[in-house]
Amino acid sequence: MRTHILLSATLLTGAMFGSGCVSNKKFGQLQTSYNDLQNANRALDAKYQETQRNLTGATTRVQSLEEQIAAQRTGLASLQAALDKCLNSSSQGNVNISKLVDEINSSNKYIQHLVNTKNKSDSLNMVLTNNLTRSLSREEMRDVDVQVLKGVVYISLSDNMLYKSGSYEISSAAGATLGKIAKIITDYKDYDVLIEGNTDNVPITTTNIRNNWDLSALRASSVVQALQNNYGVDPKRLTAGGRGEYNPIASNADPAGKAKNRRTQIIITPKLDQFMDLIEKAPASDSTSVPAPAATTPQQ
Repeated sequence: MRTHILLSATLLTGAMFGSGCVSNKKFGQLQTSYNDLQNANRALDAKYQETQRNLTGATTRVQSLEEQIAAQRTGLASLQAALDKCLNSSSQGNVNISKLVDEINSSNKYIQHLVNTKNKSDSLNMVLTNNLTRSLSREEMRDVDVQVLKGVVYISLSDNMLYKSGSYEISSAAGATLGKIAKIITDYKDYDVLIEGNTDNVPITTTNIRNNWDLSALRASSVVQALQNNYGVDPKRLTAGGRGEYNPIASNADPAGKAKNRRTQIIITPKLDQFMDLIEKAPASDSTSVPAPAATTPQQ
């Protein structure tokens, strides 16, 4: 897709300079198209970088589970070697052999439990993400990022979509999207919801707003009040908080990074028992939860 946009931009530039003299109107149209393609390319590149970061996080989680599985398999090999030694020794009794067999079976079950837990967690996150984004249009998804990490739902909204420029007032264009977000929050009616405002590092100069702490908190409060007053979300579930410029997700050294940092996050957090309910509702598995086997030293 990015290659297509760059090729289109190149062809457009060639058309501008290769066709000789053109009218000012035609040149302006070509210049606007060229700028649009450049902006689209930058947006796609930013999305690509964000996807790479998400992939890195997922890879780290997978690696952690794989290390646990490898450790259990190493323990299983050790137990198997001890069992073989017992079988070859005439002095060993049936009681010790039976105990080792039980430990091997327990280790096998625990390894399977780890594998199934990883698969179930991945499936749960995918199901939740799909459910959360099913009502958002392609245009809305450009300004809304939804992620599910360890059962916690993170909905990130850009300031361009939510607020009037340089203000904490909700724009009229944000109504439809906030309505869909409110539907998500209502669907998860027993969960706590934190609305968190974030800014870039550019000092605010608006009257009656002292700094970015004020701006981020006021923006979060505006979203909370819109969810309560316009969409009927129970205010007892809502918390408004501001983090100012101190929770960046990108560098503030360029406009693209600043735009990412100017965001409002809606964090939907289940309590522990509710998270366990979500686990139970994930795609069915044949595994049975098995506690980790106790560490024992085989008798020789």
